[in-house]
Amino acid sequence: MQQSASRLDASDLLSTEPIGLDRLPPGVAARLAAIQGGRHLQRKLGALGLRVGSELRVEHRRGRGLVVAAGASRVALGGGVVDKLLVLPLPAAADGRGSTQQAG
Repeated sequence: MQQSASRLDASDLLSTEPIGLDRLPPGVAARLAAIQGGRHLQRKLGALGLRVGSELRVEHRRGRGLVVAAGASRVALGGGVVDKLLVLPLPAAADGRGSTQQAG
């Protein structure tokens, strides 16, 4: 079994190729590029506000699972779902907030 690279590096931020959501570090904004699952998974994620083209950000990790922010919502995703999501990292200013860290 092959083991994928665990974290995002600087070259991934400049890439136009989608990467697995599991490689995105907390606080980095990304656009959901693909859902590698069936219609049921796409509908389920859509109901949670996660659609291809939507922006999201990893809030924190829970084992293989993640908590992601999409708009005003926060969604917990299990490792099996995380493995099926591909994202394109966005430049820091593309999320309209500039830095991902809050002041004060």
